[in-house]
Amino acid sequence: MTDATVAEAPAAPSTRSAGRFLYISGVVLLCAWVLVPIYFLLVNTLSSPNTVNSFPKPLFPEFDFGSLAFFAQFAGMLTALKNSVLTAGMTMIMSILIGAPAGYALSRFDFRGKELFRLLILLTRAFPLPLLALPLAVMFIQTGLDDTTFGLALVHTTLAIPFAVLITFSLFSGIPLELEEAAWTLGCTRLTAFTKVVLPLILPGITASAIFAFVISWNEVFAAAVLTIENRTLTAFLLQNLDTSPLHLKFAGGFILVVPALIFIFAVRKYLFAMWGIANR
Repeated sequence: MTDATVAEAPAAPSTRSAGRFLYISGVVLLCAWVLVPIYFLLVNTLSSPNTVNSFPKPLFPEFDFGSLAFFAQFAGMLTALKNSVLTAGMTMIMSILIGAPAGYALSRFDFRGKELFRLLILLTRAFPLPLLALPLAVMFIQTGLDDTTFGLALVHTTLAIPFAVLITFSLFSGIPLELEEAAWTLGCTRLTAFTKVVLPLILPGITASAIFAFVISWNEVFAAAVLTIENRTLTAFLLQNLDTSPLHLKFAGGFILVVPALIFIFAVRKYLFAMWGIANR
């Protein structure tokens, strides 16, 4: 063993330790970036108005439920919550029914302009929604879709479809075509091969795509504020009523918006993990 080899030997453990430290630090910073704002939102929601307006802010909540009780008794709150759930649910279903076949076609078939089509799907997210506000409002009034949860779900579906198409495309691309071809040789049609072989494998990923559609619909506020009046979703309802409200009510309103989405994502988290497993096969 030469002197150079002896000198270089301790460098490997030192490099691994530095890499592990950077990895752990990155995970901690990412968790803090996500969890700290939610924690302080919770603290200010469960604190009295005087505490919320004071400085410095407390690190622990006082468990004052006055702000939440105000929203529980606020007229129209439960209706707005129901509208948000219905709109998000319809958005999930329609985005998957439209996006999954498109993702399958992009994955399995070659056609002229395929790459351009994929790019155009992605570019639809770059188109500013405010430019469509007036034409959409006029069209919805003419068709009777104005101020309805179904009409709003159609708009949210158009926002979620690009993600559904691209996610399902990547999932279908991860399933070898040979599996379907083997099913064809055993007497399956393309449809039965898809339902019996491909669908069970990508079902967790499709569910994860539906979760993204739910979150997009739940957080969207512009279309909900423009296209609805009586049947507004929770985001548009709170935006309308919290504009000039005290600070403690704004914190409580933000908490009410965040918590249902977090509960939903936590409830279906196993499908997100399953999609990650499929992507790494």
